[in-house]
Amino acid sequence: MAKQEDIFKNVVSHAKEYGFIFPSSEVYDGLSAVYDYAQNGVELKKNIREYWWKSMVQMNENIVGLDAAILMHPTTWKASGHVDAFNDPLIDNKDSKKRYRADVLVEDYAEKINQKAQKEIEKARARFGDAFNEEEFVTTNARVIEYLSKYKEILSRLAKGMSDDLQDVKALIEELEIADPETGSRNWTDVKQFNLMFGTKLGASADSAMDLYLRPETAQGIFVNFLNVQKSGRMKVPFGIAQTGKAFRNEIVARQFIFRMREFEQMEMQFFVRPGEEMKWYHHWKEARLNWHLSLGLGKENYRFHDHEKLAHYANAAADIEFNFPFGFKELEGIHSRTDFDLKAHEQYSGRKLQYFDPELNENYVPYVVETSVGLDRMFLAVFATSLQEEALEDGSTRTVLKLPAVLAPTKAAVLPLVKKDGLPEISKKIIEDLKWDFNVAYDEKDAVGRRYRRQDALGTPFCITVDHQTLEDETVTIRHRDTMKQDRVKITELRAIIENEVSMKNWLMKM
Repeated sequence: MAKQEDIFKNVVSHAKEYGFIFPSSEVYDGLSAVYDYAQNGVELKKNIREYWWKSMVQMNENIVGLDAAILMHPTTWKASGHVDAFNDPLIDNKDSKKRYRADVLVEDYAEKINQKAQKEIEKARARFGDAFNEEEFVTTNARVIEYLSKYKEILSRLAKGMSDDLQDVKALIEELEIADPETGSRNWTDVKQFNLMFGTKLGASADSAMDLYLRPETAQGIFVNFLNVQKSGRMKVPFGIAQTGKAFRNEIVARQFIFRMREFEQMEMQFFVRPGEEMKWYHHWKEARLNWHLSLGLGKENYRFHDHEKLAHYANAAADIEFNFPFGFKELEGIHSRTDFDLKAHEQYSGRKLQYFDPELNENYVPYVVETSVGLDRMFLAVFATSLQEEALEDGSTRTVLKLPAVLAPTKAAVLPLVKKDGLPEISKKIIEDLKWDFNVAYDEKDAVGRRYRRQDALGTPFCITVDHQTLEDETVTIRHRDTMKQDRVKITELRAIIENEVSMKNWLMKM
């Protein structure tokens, strides 16, 4: 566990040192669970967003985009259930005065037990090699059976307590002797529900101002615009509406950096289907979304499905794509079959019909909805944390390298003049002027070329292009590949094609 904590600390430190993420308002000692994306972070975040948008909207003829306002009529949140039921179960520690999500405390405890089982499995895999039968080992090894049985029992009891009686959740915390992560104290209060929405006001006068909420999710903006999009776009069921944007939740955060923030960004798609066909599309989108994640090459072993046994009141099927973060497997994306709950709720509260006339069936109906929802910030963390690596080199030294998928890298290439004279900077800047129309490129002339390579490795730049004295003679340069450190001598005119082949979104998405 200590190693995982060290990895996570390195991720947070590297993100700040190399201009990816800063604590918000740091000059005023920061704001809890709020972060700013710095010069390199904003580029990586933008590239992730565009990679999602390209695959979800541009590559699907029956999915269109939307950018709904953050502020919505307050009845929206009454209809959606957020006013009455958008709560987290919170528990306070009487000694440390810290507040935690009770379910997360239990889930983290359970995950430690699960990790013990996984370590036993991996040790056996290493011992037996190709002859290892994981299914047989899991069902016959007494220690693994005990770990996994306890893991499942804890999660089952947690789910029951969350739906029936929160006092059962407190009792479970006490029975498992779960301590405050920071102080080790076990002096807990009762578990209480806490509404997560941020309130605000609309209007200049305090007397006449309307109470509003900052949206806690982007999905409702899609639902209330269902008919507007369908009619103006002449959309036929099945069709989808996609949106990326900010959402706000008054979260209680336990040392997980950008994994759970108060201001965050979602990438959501609501897919409207005929009633009765929702399960077909639910399974379609489960597979499609996992394939999208796998296309980035972060390792198939880092993903797993978690199918929900306890469903939300509006759902008839739900699953999470979980990712192996530095602190264990956690939810990265949700795929939900939401039935017709949302559109019917907005019909009821607005008094307006939100139905679709199906010309093939010659009837009106309220479509069912299959949702895919991925947190952009969590996606950033998954990509960043997995890509950050320490490599031992043949000369006995080490290098820190951020092996970002090239399609997502903030800077695609850095151009480095070997020396700051003899016309080399001028040639380098001419290359920059040519490439910057197609790629985000950087110029770097400070320090020895080896140190510049290391700096670009740490920034995740896929290519370094070195201009030297031979360039003056034959118009060739050295192009260095980040991941292999291999260096090739190529013509300046070939650079665009080489970079394009590695960073092309088409080439990456074709892996799906």
